[in-house]
Amino acid sequence: MTQPTPTRSWVASANGHADFPLQNLPLGIFSINGSAPRSGVAIGDAILDLHAALDEFDGEARRAVEATAGGQLNAFFELGRGPRVALRERLLELLAEGSKLQTREAQVLHRAIDCQMHLPARINDYTDFYVGIEHAQNVGKLFRPDNPLLPNYKYVPIGYHGRASTIRPSGTDVRRPKGQTLPAGQTEPTFGPCARLDYELELGIWIGQGNAMGDAIAIGDAAEHIAGFCLLNDWSARDIQAWEYQPLGPFLSKSFITSISPWVVTAEALEPFRKAQPARPEGDPQPLSYLLDKRDQNAGAFDIELEVLLTTASMREQNLPAHRLTLSNTEHMYWTVAQMVAHHSVNGCQLQAGDLFGSGTLSGPQPGQFGSLLEITEGGKKPIELPSGEVRKFLEDGDEIILRGRCIREGFASIGFGECRGTVVAAR
Repeated sequence: MTQPTPTRSWVASANGHADFPLQNLPLGIFSINGSAPRSGVAIGDAILDLHAALDEFDGEARRAVEATAGGQLNAFFELGRGPRVALRERLLELLAEGSKLQTREAQVLHRAIDCQMHLPARINDYTDFYVGIEHAQNVGKLFRPDNPLLPNYKYVPIGYHGRASTIRPSGTDVRRPKGQTLPAGQTEPTFGPCARLDYELELGIWIGQGNAMGDAIAIGDAAEHIAGFCLLNDWSARDIQAWEYQPLGPFLSKSFITSISPWVVTAEALEPFRKAQPARPEGDPQPLSYLLDKRDQNAGAFDIELEVLLTTASMREQNLPAHRLTLSNTEHMYWTVAQMVAHHSVNGCQLQAGDLFGSGTLSGPQPGQFGSLLEITEGGKKPIELPSGEVRKFLEDGDEIILRGRCIREGFASIGFGECRGTVVAAR
């Protein structure tokens, strides 16, 4: 007889924790007191040190833990679903109420507040997609009011190759970039600090097992190639972007930093929060056959609430709470994650364990759901007023953006992604 899944942990802070209850168990890389980075699991307000508890694992679960050695999760991602599930099942046993592991608490558990988080994996490649249709339409209306969506959008999961070398974990400062901009009414560009700095609210997707060069990943198999998820902020220099993006798209306006939340939330943890991909509006084309799979359409989307908050230096000095800018959801993705994987590989492009995808900005259709200041302020035409009395068209030095993601469903414990933070500092 199958044993019931435990719901409570001997780690007291995990019970009722908004992000990291027993039902989540995301993986990440941490260090403590200057030690070498190592793998851990978030549980409540603590981190389980996987290698300190290595002797508690055997079989496929032990193989999974051993693959997390060396301060990177790439080898673990490459193992695929089987060992990942075995590890999760053993972790559920070890961290559940009544587990003998509690007697080793001092050995295997660290307070999260005492730890420093690192990138979970070595990121060889980073691709940023554009699957948030509401964002695409909102931005399109600013520049092409009569034709906001280009004809290929509903046929192709649009993406561009980003810069992996400047992806950083939550908490890393965001240095205001410099670049060329074209001032209004001028015919020649100037060089200097970005004046229209923005954030973008995105879901990050970690690739698990890759594919051989020349071999496409079939849409029906694509979900098996996804190791987990995080939050992603694709910081954007809108004035630099406006000058440089034609004809080849984003370049220096996007490559200065991309922030991610440090915990990898696995596909298994998100299983209760899967949902059918929303039906396409009447008149929209069906995806081409290599992008269409019945199982993916029935359960390939996720119900993840996404939130953006802003604090300024003045607000922090006055102890004012962070101001919510956005409350959106991953349900606004026009393409599923599996469709992104299938399309990326269909030409024979090789994906590798630890590659990172960004979903593109995930705005909703209503005010209060927009995932960037570009949309909220209509390109700077409608500044927002903050509780401190300050106004913002775009981000100023000292501003901090906080992304949060959470899954909520009646009858299930809520799980979250932790935070993705970044504070803007002045250009050098």
